[in-house]
Formats: sequence, structure tokens, C-alpha cells
Amino acid sequence: MKKVLAILLAGMMTATAFAGCGGGETASKSDGGSGTASQASGGGEAAKVDPSWPDASLFGDEDNITLKVWAPDKAVALVQKQVEEFKSHYSDKKFTSIEVVAQGENDAATLIVNDPEKAADVFGFPSDQLNKLKDAQVLTPVAPALLDSVKTMNAEKTVTAATFDDQLYAFPETNDNGYYLVFDNSVVTEEDAKTLEGILEACKKAGKTFVMDAGNGFYSCIFPFTGGALIDGFEDDGITQKFVDYNEDEVIDTLMAFAKLMKDYKGVFVSQDPANISTGFKNGKVGAGIDGTWNSQPDKESLGDKFGAAKLPTVKVGDTDKQIISLFGYKYIGVNSHTKFQRSSQILAYYLAGQDCQEQRAKEIGWGPSNIEAQKAVSDDPILKAVSEQSENAVPQVNIAGTFWTSFGTLGSEMYKDGWKPDDRDATKALWEKTVKNVRDE
Repeated sequence: MKKVLAILLAGMMTATAFAGCGGGETASKSDGGSGTASQASGGGEAAKVDPSWPDASLFGDEDNITLKVWAPDKAVALVQKQVEEFKSHYSDKKFTSIEVVAQGENDAATLIVNDPEKAADVFGFPSDQLNKLKDAQVLTPVAPALLDSVKTMNAEKTVTAATFDDQLYAFPETNDNGYYLVFDNSVVTEEDAKTLEGILEACKKAGKTFVMDAGNGFYSCIFPFTGGALIDGFEDDGITQKFVDYNEDEVIDTLMAFAKLMKDYKGVFVSQDPANISTGFKNGKVGAGIDGTWNSQPDKESLGDKFGAAKLPTVKVGDTDKQIISLFGYKYIGVNSHTKFQRSSQILAYYLAGQDCQEQRAKEIGWGPSNIEAQKAVSDDPILKAVSEQSENAVPQVNIAGTFWTSFGTLGSEMYKDGWKPDDRDATKALWEKTVKNVRDE
């Protein structure tokens, strides 16, 4: 109960800070912004905000502003440039310092939860860290004055995934935190790429390998997911992984189909870290693989004109070609609830997650936008197109138990072992039931 009250209080404080920015009237546009900031005290009509630049009146009386921003290594230079544009746009405000610091997104939640006072005011993080950050009360929900615009401008799934009890806890930044099929188009044709069987056969004929990290739960979850065993948040205790209702026989059939392909194409189907894919393309050993958007640049550089990308293929289970279902996440920009500059942090987060900045990141470092208009601007990018299509066949990477990763990784590792018998239904059923039991920490 104390935790719930604390979260509600944080939301009320933010709402109070941003309510009535214009005294209940529509704020006039200033030189610092091109939007309007109408937010009636007590919960009036939501503000209409510029896609990138909130009205300067939303800063309120904050001045002598000092902020720290965390960004991953590959994005630091671009974020620094964007911050300079931010400072220039709001030239009437005094920014003592806006420091951009390199910080890996995977560690963001742990560092902020452990020491929020020393952490960044504004930071990027992947969707699977949302619950940890929210439950630790270190995230400030998106301010009411900005909320309607953020919801309207971004893909619905990215908004829904970060919404709890009708509060949006972070600004959507990307719609691409997932994996897809990457291939050498001189080995695998677009027609081959439609089915896993076609891909493996094409690689076999060319003397190449197909790479997937079957022992990593992030990737091996596709085996049961494709059979219908999808995860669906937590049980009522908030800890135990919940699964949707599924047909166990269908899951077993699907696991056996994948295992059979691993055995039939032994030496072609290779379980390795996806980081090896771009090297394999370069030295001519790899024909295709399942890789993430974070490796898109080295894959492109290795293949050049031979670069191919597509959503994940189908796999034949009995007489049915089943679309492979993956795990798919998003990236967000959050505001530290401990920041001394709540208004400035919210405005900066809105800007960094806005249309202009998302388009820049898409074009310069290949991040897929969550902003609907920015998506249109890069719709011809083959990777972003493939990832977008796969996102329609994926489970959101939110509300995942800590026990999930190792348990699903073990499932894939067992299926890939030389001694595994893909036609042994009883053994496959036992392996699946053990996996579920371990995920549930029973």
C-alpha cells in the first residue's frame, strides 16, 4: 500500500507542477517554442504540443538548469548535437550545464535504482526494465501537459507497453528493439527467406551456415512462442510469469519441428552469438542468421550490395506453415523522479523522444522510430521495414520474470544438443514442462 501511495503521489506532484502552466488559459507562444500549452487547473483539456518543441512557458520558473543525460555509446555524439540544438532553441533559458554521458541501456535500471541521486536526470532504457524502474519509484510519469501529444504521435503498442494504471511512465523512443532475418542475397533468395526450411536448404547448397543463438532465452523463446505458449505479464503476485492459455500438444509439435530441422541440417544450423554473424558474412562462412537491429551496421558493411533483410520466416509444423513468433521490445526515455529540475527534464525528454530527434537517430544510427511521422520518413529502410513487420508477430518485451531467460535458454540448448532425439515426444513434453516449472520458480 505504501508503494502504491508513493507512486500516486509522484504522479500527483508532476500533474500539479504542469497543471495551469498558462494559468488555466492558453499560453501565448514565446520565442522559445512553437506549441500551445493549455492545461486547465484541476484536469482541463490536454495540451496541444509541437511534435518536437514544447512551449517555453512549460519551464515555469526553473532556471540555472543543470541536467545529466545518459545515452548508449553509439548515440552519444548525436545526442550531444541534439542537446546543443535544444539549448539554442530555448535560448531565453539559462542552462548551467546539460551533460551527455555514455551509459549502456542494459545497466540503466540497476544504476538508477541503486543510487537515483547520482544517476542521470534523463535516460534511455529498454522496455524490459520498465517494471523495475516503476516499482522502485524512480520514474516520473509523463506530465499531463505533454501526455496527449505523446500518445497521439507514437505507435500505440509503444504507448500501451509503458502505461500502468492509466499513467504513461516514459517517452517512447524506438519501435525496433528486436531481431529479424538477415541474409546474403547471393545465397538466400527472397523466396527462400519466406521459410526456415528454404533458408536452411539454400545455405546447405552454398556450403554456408545459418546462425541463431539457440541457447539464449532471448532468441530460443521463438520455439514455444511459435507453438502458442506466449507469456502475458505476471500472475497476481506480480512475480510469477503468466502464460496465455495454450494447447500443449501444439507446443510439443512445434518444438519437435524445430529440433528436427536442427538435426537434419546439423552443421548448417549453427548456434552462436549473433555477434559472429557479420564476421561470418565477411569471411564467406555465413549465409543467413537471426540478428538484432543493434548489429545492423556491421551486417550491412560486411555484405554491401548482397545485404538482405526480412521478417522471421515460417516453420512447417505438420502440414501447417507457422509464422515464427519472437520477443520484441521498445526503447524509452525516462525522467528520474529524483531530479531537481522536473519541468526541464520532462521538456528535454519530450524533445529527445520527439519527431525530429527520432528521424535523426533513424537516419544516422539506424534506430527504428516509434513516432508515426518519423516512421514514414524512413519507410524505405529494409531493416526497419523487416523489424516493423516482425513486430506484428511478436510478444512485447515487458513484464518478464527473471527466471525466464535461463529457463528458455536451457530449453534451446537441450534441443540443439547432438544427443537430443527430436522424434521423442515424451522427452520433449518433459523438457517443456520442466521449462515452465523453472520459469514459474516452482
